[in-house]
Formats: sequence, structure tokens, C-alpha cells
Amino acid sequence: MGTAPDVIEELTADHRAVQRLFDRIRVAEPGSAARKALVEQVSAALVRHSVAEKEHLYPAVRDHVAHGQRWAEKELSDHERIEELLHALERREPQDEEFTALVLALSTRVTSHILDEEQRLFPRLQATCPADIRQELGEKVRRARNSAPTHPRPHAPDSALATRAVSPGLGLLDGVRDFFTRRGRARRS
Repeated sequence: MGTAPDVIEELTADHRAVQRLFDRIRVAEPGSAARKALVEQVSAALVRHSVAEKEHLYPAVRDHVAHGQRWAEKELSDHERIEELLHALERREPQDEEFTALVLALSTRVTSHILDEEQRLFPRLQATCPADIRQELGEKVRRARNSAPTHPRPHAPDSALATRAVSPGLGLLDGVRDFFTRRGRARRS
């Protein structure tokens, strides 16, 4: 039996899933309910990913990577900007002129963040964080993602402790809200 993915493998898999959603958004008909549903799916995936990184990746970066505090603060700043774009998108309809511009801005910002993490941060973490800790963090990321919120809260506290304390409750609340609003699923006209 193989080992479960470590934190870097888990988060990289998230990145690929988000990139595939952006590919689907690009080919979806502009202004369509399908495009809106895909944007809602990417939003939920990014929020869950962000929560997992705040809870588990960035504390490990602070502990194991040279200048880890600076790295973590830079990445958290990226997350806040991404969540601001997600929040703005939640308030727009796909027919709005600004919707497409916001999706493009989001895709660009997320792609830049992914490249920065995968090409600069993850190699540093892999070189300095023991494999057993990375493995344990991978499991924690999987658990955190399952109970994480699905709606952006751009000005929520970034501390791992605050995120860990409020995420399960917000995740449950968001899940109920998403179920009743059918968020992330194409609506029939």
C-alpha cells in the first residue's frame, strides 16, 4: 500500500483542479448559467484551499523555511487579494460587463500565486521540512478542506488558530446555504 500524498502533493493537486476549472470557464459561453456555476465551483475550491493553507502550510513555512515569516505574509497577502476578487464575483451576474474582467483578473492572480508556490516556496519547504511532518500536514490539509467554508471572507483573520476555530462552523453554514441556493450547479432556465 502506497503512502498518502504529503502537503506539497495535496496542494499541488488542488492547484491542478483549479486550473482545470479555469480551462472550463474559458470555454463556457459568456453570460451563461454554466459559466456562473463554474465560477462558483472555482470559488469554493479556492476558499477551501486557502483555509487549508492558512491552517497548515503557512505555520509549517514559518517553522521550517528560512525567512518563513516573510514568505507566509507574502502568500497570505496573495490570498487576501484573491478572496477580494472572489467576493466581488459573488455579487455579479455572468451577464455583467465586469464579470468577465473579474474572472480574468482572478485567473491571472491565482496562476501567479500557484507558480510562486510551486516554483519557489514548495521546493524550499521540501528541502527543509522532514518528510514525516509533510506527510502529517498532508492528512491535516485533507481534513481541513472537508470542513472548510466555501464562501470568501477577504478580511477574516489569517492566523492559523483563528482559521481553525471558525472554519468548521462557517463550512457547515456555507454548505447549507450552497445546498439551498444550488450554488456551483448550473440552474435550469
